[in-house]
Amino acid sequence: MRAATSLATLAFCLVVSNPARAQDVTAGTDAETEAEEEITGEPGQILVIATRIKGQVETTQPPVAVLDEEAIASYGAGSLQELLASLAPQTGSGRGRGGGMPVVLLNGMRISGFRELRGIPPEAIRRVEVLPEEVALQYGYRPDQRVVNFILKDSFSSFGSETEFRFPIDGGFTELEQEFTLTKIAGGNRINVTGKLEDASPLTEGERGIIQPDPSAPLVAGDPLAADYRTLIADSKSAQLNATLARALGAGAGLSINVLAQRDNSRSLNGLNAITLTDSTGSFSRTTLDPAAITTRRQTTTLQAGAALNKPLGSWNLALTADGGHVETKSTIDNRADLSGLQDLIDAGSLTASGNLPSSAIIPGVADRALSKTDSLTSLATLSGRPLRLPGGEVALTLKAGFDYSGIESTDTRSAAGTINLKRGDAQGGFSLDLPITSRREGFGAGVGDLSLNANAEVHHLSDFGTLYNWGGGLTYSPTEKLTLQASYVAADKAPGLSALGGPTTVTQNVSIFDFSRGETVLATVISGGNPNLLKESQRDWKFGLNWSLPFLKDSSFIAEYFRNSSSNTTNGFPLLTSDVEAAFPGRVIRDADGRIISVDQSSVTFAEEKGSRLRYGLNLSGNFGKPDPTVAQRGPMGRMMGAAGSRPPGAPAGGPPGAGGPPPGAGAGGPRAGAGAPPSGGGAPRGGPGGFDGRGRWNLSVFHTVRFQQSVQIAAGGQVLDLLDGQALDGSVARHSIEMEGGGFYRGFGLRMSGSYTGGSRIDASGLPGATTLRFAPIATFDMRVFADLGRKEKLVEKIPFLKGSRVSFSVDNVFNAQQRVTDDTGAVPLRYQPGYLDPRGTVFEVEFRKQF
Repeated sequence: MRAATSLATLAFCLVVSNPARAQDVTAGTDAETEAEEEITGEPGQILVIATRIKGQVETTQPPVAVLDEEAIASYGAGSLQELLASLAPQTGSGRGRGGGMPVVLLNGMRISGFRELRGIPPEAIRRVEVLPEEVALQYGYRPDQRVVNFILKDSFSSFGSETEFRFPIDGGFTELEQEFTLTKIAGGNRINVTGKLEDASPLTEGERGIIQPDPSAPLVAGDPLAADYRTLIADSKSAQLNATLARALGAGAGLSINVLAQRDNSRSLNGLNAITLTDSTGSFSRTTLDPAAITTRRQTTTLQAGAALNKPLGSWNLALTADGGHVETKSTIDNRADLSGLQDLIDAGSLTASGNLPSSAIIPGVADRALSKTDSLTSLATLSGRPLRLPGGEVALTLKAGFDYSGIESTDTRSAAGTINLKRGDAQGGFSLDLPITSRREGFGAGVGDLSLNANAEVHHLSDFGTLYNWGGGLTYSPTEKLTLQASYVAADKAPGLSALGGPTTVTQNVSIFDFSRGETVLATVISGGNPNLLKESQRDWKFGLNWSLPFLKDSSFIAEYFRNSSSNTTNGFPLLTSDVEAAFPGRVIRDADGRIISVDQSSVTFAEEKGSRLRYGLNLSGNFGKPDPTVAQRGPMGRMMGAAGSRPPGAPAGGPPGAGGPPPGAGAGGPRAGAGAPPSGGGAPRGGPGGFDGRGRWNLSVFHTVRFQQSVQIAAGGQVLDLLDGQALDGSVARHSIEMEGGGFYRGFGLRMSGSYTGGSRIDASGLPGATTLRFAPIATFDMRVFADLGRKEKLVEKIPFLKGSRVSFSVDNVFNAQQRVTDDTGAVPLRYQPGYLDPRGTVFEVEFRKQF
């Protein structure tokens, strides 16, 4: 009440001295806000006008989550990439079609790629919006990934460093990362330069106690152990430089350019040279380091550049983006040495099968070499605007056109095909149309609520594959301000990737494979490569969603989404080698006279049909706790209203000044035009200061449960339908239930974050053949924890140690309880291929991080 009185007093004084300025203050207008519409009041009346933050996304879809500055700080993330990882329960799509990363916007506009944002510190972000998949349509993307919009502060400058050191509880390897970042933001202008170095030491099977398959003959004491020369984690080093320059080009227009250069090196060990030697005393399995362990060395050089232009054209907005890259990978793959001369020496009587092995009789194998050059270019132009007004509101239209190119040139001495050249051009065009039907705000059909319709379509012409068509539609209905219902349908054609169609055939030795037909683990030769006979995939998806702003806990929501997917002629990597798979693809598996696998052709395959349905639902909860901080409260009402920088405090509600109670009815998170009526969730709009305007702490929790009702595959047309939820498998067992959660608290500079995931039990049934066994996958739950302290917030500590200004120290534990997936067969034993060291070689990993902003 006092805050509202003070605001009214300030506004009255400014009305007398400067009426125009009075409107700015009462409306909360500053460099980052704009009035949604002009409102005229009676003479002498003081109006508080609802505003929206510049850079917010205008959409009828309610946000999944909204975070302000303090909510962002409460995550203690060192980068936007870490922040996105923490927001995984909210940013992850349950549609099952996306590539993992959400669509990323900056200030409500498209950018060339996430690289533009990768190095920007979270302290530079004013607000984060997480929106449903359907919002991607109005920016020219397909509705298969959620949308994350980052809104920058108007002014920010820092030079920062971040050092991370990781080591596992079981030992074996270490990882070190060092990053330096320069960031300057001034209005629409910004520069960001990030340099990063990474170094990871190797981890071997011997260091995780991996049990090796039984040799064909007894081992000889003193011979090197193969497990010590087979890596689970490669020895790797990486260096990266990423730079972005952006310039404002007038009102609402901007140009950004990004470049990245990166070099990665890795070295992995694939075992030892081995042979079985026989003399009069018997046969012995021998291993030798001469000339060396079988090694694969790989060097990858990546060069990428992107640009984005956003410009208003009258009442329309034009967005042009382009992103290109060149990736060159050089590989050297050792082959087995020729050890046959050892048996010749034994036959000549100059060597015993269990004696010392002379290196002079070992002929080193000639290493294979592979070179791959990949070029890519993506470009897209979108024109979006509101061409006409219906009784229910403005029609939103997005038109798009673009061209993508990808090319692969590769040579591999393991392949007889010589140089492979694959190229693809993809010309596309499409549109997305949003039609408002009824609207409470417009007073048209207000008794029904807010109802809008979307229709979208696009066409792709691939130079190597033909024409593909995508189309779909959706309905959004908000019967009340706090409840939104969604329904959408997507139909899409997809082409197999270039490598899946025409990748070179390569041969890799000593690959661990579990043979389900015999219930054993073997080391076999694996053949991989492209398959030119792959077909066009057809996808048909339904989604039904619900977003309910909870009435009993502020800034919290309940979200439920049901998905139903159906696909035909899907492209897949070669699945698990079950008897069903082996029968469906005859000739792919070669066995010896005893029936043991000696080689498998794992080139890409086509499945006739895949179907799935699932429900994903969960809660985003948040709130405050603790006592107010007197150092914040003493600033008084004026300080709370204007903030430390003399403008609206960070994180103030978009709908007006503090105390105004948030957005007006029907405004939603996107301002009055959003029409969804759902307040922000997953953090909401706090009351500023360290943990809120009153200095209290804050907490949040996101929990989502996914239950699968159907997951089936028909490998060949007219063949058996495999129920993946009932013991049949393709590339692993499928659990019916899974849970993901993330949450934590933040109070006066100290924070605690916890995240976890749970996967229910599952199984892969035995084939019924002699020796076959059922594999049972036990339920598994893993938890990660991070505690951190923003030392720069502790004024007394900084006074004593000035170096700590702008610093933060954190301690993290991944997989806190060292949970390991347990897989057992019918006897209760763990098959060699499913040893915990194979499934999760890292285990519990500790991380210490020191971060400083200068």
